Amino acid sequence: MMAQAFNDGLIQGNNTAIAPGMPLVLMYHSVEPYQADPYLVTVSPSRFGQQMRWLARRGLRGVSMREMLAARAAGAGKGLVGLTFDDGYGDFTRHALPVLRRHGFGATVFVIAGRLGGDNAWDPEGPRKRLMDAGEVRDLAQAGIEIGSHGLRHVRLPAARDTLAEEVGGSRRILQDITGQPVGGFCYPYGDLDAAAVAQVRDMGYDYGCAIWASAYTGRHALPRTYIGEADTAARLWAKATRHRLTWPHRRSPGLAHPARAA
Repeated sequence: MMAQAFNDGLIQGNNTAIAPGMPLVLMYHSVEPYQADPYLVTVSPSRFGQQMRWLARRGLRGVSMREMLAARAAGAGKGLVGLTFDDGYGDFTRHALPVLRRHGFGATVFVIAGRLGGDNAWDPEGPRKRLMDAGEVRDLAQAGIEIGSHGLRHVRLPAARDTLAEEVGGSRRILQDITGQPVGGFCYPYGDLDAAAVAQVRDMGYDYGCAIWASAYTGRHALPRTYIGEADTAARLWAKATRHRLTWPHRRSPGLAHPARAA
């Protein structure tokens, strides 16, 4: 199945060290001061600032998934790194956004449409983290941050057969109503997906989907990402970027052509 995927298309980009193959996309969750985090989803503001400086000093620019994919389609993907933030935590505006603005970076925030204003109840052993409410989501969208869907309730989609359409399509409608903007990206909760989930994301009209790991479904609607945490110093960032480059060398990437260009 993976071999077939490599023949399904490619993402358009120039022949540079960053643009060929699979785009480099960094996966964040929460950015705030903290004492303990058993799920390793939190990065302190100081570490996050160091990580963004590391990108900037190497001539790299953090961007939203929407901007990255559009740039690569136009052959202008050199030096772009996707920055994604899962779950839509309220700390994004206070601790992450000012750092991004300082460097001229953008980002995509994947919001759980059915838990707006709630908290991360799916992480029972971790600290309670407040999720953005509808007004905060609207304000971020108006400020130029891309808003994507992370489903309705943060459930594993392969186990949500009866509610799959609402998790994928219903969440998109809610977020489009809130922001007044198209919602083109979907992010699979827990990175858990299967053929039905990926097909649903594609068939509901999403432009792309973000996964975590490479799989038999890797392609434009299941893009792998690189986890970033508190332990990721400059040396570890370099190692992760190098691993990505070696994993996805200068070759055609699976199923990444824009649907309108793949026909």
